[in-house]
Amino acid sequence: MPDTSPIEPIRPGLSDATKGVLFGLAAVLIWGSSMAYARAGMTQGLTGMDFALFRYGTAGVVVLPWLLLHQPATLAGVGWPRATALALLAGPLFILLGAGGYAFAPLAHGAVIQPAFAMMGTTLLAAWVLKDRPPRQRLIGISVMVLGLAVIAGPGLFQGGSQAPIGDAMFAVAGLMWAGFTVTTNRWRVKALPATAALSAVAALAIIPIFLLTQDVSRIAAMPWSGLATQVLVQGVLTGVVAVIFFTRAAELAGAARAGIFPALVPAATILIGIPVTGEWPTVSQLVGLGLVSLGLVAAVAVFRRRRPT
Repeated sequence: MPDTSPIEPIRPGLSDATKGVLFGLAAVLIWGSSMAYARAGMTQGLTGMDFALFRYGTAGVVVLPWLLLHQPATLAGVGWPRATALALLAGPLFILLGAGGYAFAPLAHGAVIQPAFAMMGTTLLAAWVLKDRPPRQRLIGISVMVLGLAVIAGPGLFQGGSQAPIGDAMFAVAGLMWAGFTVTTNRWRVKALPATAALSAVAALAIIPIFLLTQDVSRIAAMPWSGLATQVLVQGVLTGVVAVIFFTRAAELAGAARAGIFPALVPAATILIGIPVTGEWPTVSQLVGLGLVSLGLVAAVAVFRRRRPT
């Protein structure tokens, strides 16, 4: 006798692109928290090298148990050459360039130049290396996001001393390095967790001895335990491990070109998260810029464009 029971309708889940966007937004929230707590740490006398140690030294320790159980000789199958390349693009040098630029250029310059070059660099590299040519809607969205970043920066974007071009160049190189990291992980099809573990291990092997040989640990030892634990958690565990996994996963699911857009949201996220962390309230122009960045994001990632079910 034929089965006459009703057929259950197929309930499509979230598309890979939508999942990628969610992973990217989660990474943005972590990065925004990292910037807000870094600003608070700077007022306590911490330096860029301190934050590099917090991020990569802690990340290396966190991923070590997992790495020892997953082909440690080849860094979870990533390989030492590729892991070294990833560490050069998104490791301590990336942090030192991005943070060191503020010694020469105003804060507003870094808030615009680095994410703008990360977005544009990822778009160009993805089109060249991955053959992912951006549609017109994405280009319009990126343009709106750059405009929003400029509005957030305000008049400070047009200020700076004679050494400002040095800092601007450092911001631009840092943005292009992150673009290279985004496209490279996508091109090599490296999974999120092995890529993060390999990057963290190589970066830790580099930053820990360099820090011990060149820096004074007394400023870290003088920190209150609560403040030190917070920085280690935010900069090391969340930013150094979780955010990298989320962002690499976003590049896997949504594509490198779309994932490269998310760093532009970090200034806006920092402004909002900084309200409870640092007590700084955004100005009207910053709120307008935040709105422009959000509108540009919707256009750039086409978050509301649903795929037709097959």
